[in-house]
Amino acid sequence: MPFSTLLIAVPRQSSVRSIGPFSIPQPVRILVLTRPLCVEPSPSPRLEAVMTLNDGRHLGYAEFGDPDGPLVLWFHGSPGARRQVPPAGRRAAKDLGLRLVCVERPGVGSSTDHAYERLSDWAADIALLADHLGHERFMIVGLSGGGPYALACAYELPSRVVAVGLLGSLVPTAGEDAIAEGLVALSQRFNRLLRLSRRPIGLGMWAFIRAVNPLSHLFVQGFARMMPEGDRRVLGDPAVEAMFVDDLTSGSKRQFYAFINDFILIGQPWGFLLEDVDVPVRWWHGDSDPFVPLEQAQRAAALLRDVELIVRRGESHLGDFAAADEVLDVLAKIWHSPRPS
Repeated sequence: MPFSTLLIAVPRQSSVRSIGPFSIPQPVRILVLTRPLCVEPSPSPRLEAVMTLNDGRHLGYAEFGDPDGPLVLWFHGSPGARRQVPPAGRRAAKDLGLRLVCVERPGVGSSTDHAYERLSDWAADIALLADHLGHERFMIVGLSGGGPYALACAYELPSRVVAVGLLGSLVPTAGEDAIAEGLVALSQRFNRLLRLSRRPIGLGMWAFIRAVNPLSHLFVQGFARMMPEGDRRVLGDPAVEAMFVDDLTSGSKRQFYAFINDFILIGQPWGFLLEDVDVPVRWWHGDSDPFVPLEQAQRAAALLRDVELIVRRGESHLGDFAAADEVLDVLAKIWHSPRPS
């Protein structure tokens, strides 16, 4: 598994040599920590690949589960990359015979950075990816910041998207459907600033993540202590922590603009209305979510035509990761159910 390295300079004994009036430091020994401290290795995906789009851009993705099964596209959260599929989801994909493919959005991992004009433009790239993978029809799971992208594909590709599963999805911040308040709503208020400073902010986040990567365990646990109990419980699972660290490590190797791209697009009208999404949506949401309170998720869900909102009691935002197997099981049942004539 590719981990960042921590280089520690350790002076040798007698590390200074004098030449005339000058003191020249001797070479130092470099101790290399080959993986983040206190984080166990995370199993690699079954396959990782890159697709080239018509305009030369690349989309990176990772595959899990059965390569011959029905296709489920997994849209990671913000931040996230192609390995952000929890262990429960990976196991369920294999057990249910699903081909689970996690797609990197532009600006992270192997996906070429690209600024869409609107969020719904993502659907055209996803249609090409599904063609590349050899599937006419497919399902989608959207986690947190990936939820709006899943709904966009359902709107733009209703004849191809069989069903959508949402895990703690973000809700509209602008336009007729505007619902979001609080932290997520800041993406609308500061949208112009985000657009103007997209590259420097992305570069700064990339540098920070690369610098602290060897100490990821301390940062993950520190973050968990600030979150509600549901998130602490999820992040307390060593396998989930390993997945998060592995995903950010691999995804931030070259770039980290996708996080900023997400909030630019989420902070403006999405290019469609929720009431016009004509695809079955199953939405899992924690009742203690600090980023998207349950009341906001309920208001957004009420605008969808075919929706079931499953409330996870005592769970917060990341707690929905624990429902990955349930989500895939529900989608598999929808896939195998008789289609309406």
